[in-house]
Amino acid sequence: MTKAPMTLSPEQADALELLRSGENVFLTGGAGSGKSFLIRQFMKELDTKEMPILASTGAAAVLLGGRTFHSFFGLGIMEGGPDATFQRASNDKRLMSRLRNAEGVIIDEISMIPGQALMIAEALAQRARESKLPWGGLRIITVGDFAQLPPVTQTGARDWCFLNPVWEQSGFQNSVLSHNQRVSDNLFLDILSDVRHGLATERARDFLNEHVQDHDEDHPGTRLFGRKLYAEKFNQKKLEELAEEEVTIDSIYFGSEKHIEILMKSAPVPVKLVLKLGCRVMFLQNDPQKRWVNGTRGYVTDISADKITIKKDNGREVQADKVSFALQDAEGNVMASVIQFPLTLAYATTIHKSQGATLDDLWCDLSALWEPGHAYVALSRLRSAQGLHLIGWSPRSIIVDPKVLDFYKRLEKVQVKESTSYL
Repeated sequence: MTKAPMTLSPEQADALELLRSGENVFLTGGAGSGKSFLIRQFMKELDTKEMPILASTGAAAVLLGGRTFHSFFGLGIMEGGPDATFQRASNDKRLMSRLRNAEGVIIDEISMIPGQALMIAEALAQRARESKLPWGGLRIITVGDFAQLPPVTQTGARDWCFLNPVWEQSGFQNSVLSHNQRVSDNLFLDILSDVRHGLATERARDFLNEHVQDHDEDHPGTRLFGRKLYAEKFNQKKLEELAEEEVTIDSIYFGSEKHIEILMKSAPVPVKLVLKLGCRVMFLQNDPQKRWVNGTRGYVTDISADKITIKKDNGREVQADKVSFALQDAEGNVMASVIQFPLTLAYATTIHKSQGATLDDLWCDLSALWEPGHAYVALSRLRSAQGLHLIGWSPRSIIVDPKVLDFYKRLEKVQVKESTSYL
C-alpha cells in the first residue's frame, strides 16, 4: 500500500486511510481544506476503469479528465421525471453492464447533484447489480462542500441530495477537513467562517467595510463577477487597452460534429484564444511538473506557434505547451478532444468558474449576489485578506441555505460522538 505523502496534514492522512477502507465516504470541508488534493493522492492508487471519478457538470468533467454523473448513470436530462428516467435507463444494456462491472465511483462537487438524480442513480445500481444493498453494493465516495455551490433546481426548494433518503441509506463515513491549507491569518479565517455560515457579524461587517474601495481598473488583481457576460466584457476591454498586436490561436478539435459541439460549450478553453504580449493570463489546470497550479497568474512575454512564455506573478518565467482537453462518453471513451494552451485572460472570471482556484489579489462586488455560497466562494479564493478589494457589499449577499447549516450541525454532533466513543 502506498504511504501517505509527507505533505498531508494529520487530518488529511486520517481521511486518506478512511478513503482506503472500502467504506462509503463523504469527504467534506471548507474551501482550501485540501479535498481535491487528497482525492488526487487517493486516485493514484486506483484503477479509474473500476472506480471512475464523476463530475457534476460537463465543464468540470473536461477539467477532471472524467465523466459526468448524469452520463455515467444514464440519466440524460431526466426528461419526463424520475419514473420515466429510471425506465428508460433500465433498458440500456450498456449502462446495466457498466454498473455491474464497476467497483465504485467518486462523485466530485456533490453539492451540485440534485437529490432526485442521486435517488434514481442508486435505484439503477440496485437494478443492475440485482441487490437491495445500498447502491447494490457499489462503493460510493462523495466529495464537496454544501456551503459552496448549490444544485441547479428549476423550480421550488433546492433539491439538496443530503435531504433525500438515499443519503442516509448510503451509510457514509464522514470525513470533515477543518484546517484551511490556503489561509494562515486567524482573523480572515474567522471572517470566512462567518460568511460560510451566512452571518454578517459585527466583525465581518467591519472587515468587509475596511476593504471597500473605488475600483482601480488598472490594478492587476482578478475581477470576480456573478455573471459571465460581465467577466467577458471586462476581459475584452482590458485586452483592447494594450497597444500590442492581437494574436489569435485557434483551438484544434477532433471527434464527431455532435461531440465537438458539446465540447465547445464545456471545455474551459475558448474556440479562439486571443492574446497580446503583456496581457494578463491565468492557468486553467495544475501542471504535472508543478510549475503552476489552477489559478496561477502572470503576464505573457512571448508567443510562438507551439509555446507561450509567461512571467508568473512574483515568480519565474515558464513556457506553456498546448494540452489536450477531452470529452468522454459514459463508458470512458474519448468522443471529442480539443488542443489548446491551458490559459485564459485573467482580468476577470466568474465566481462559479473561480472555484478551485487560489488567488493573491481579487476585486469583487458583493452587493447583489443571489446564490447561497456565492460570497463565500469568492472570498475564499484568497490566500490572504491583503489581496481583497471590494467594490461594494451587502449583508443580503451573504446567503446560506438554513438546511445546509442544519446538515453540518448534525454532522458535527456525529463527529463529536464518534471521537468521544474512542476515549
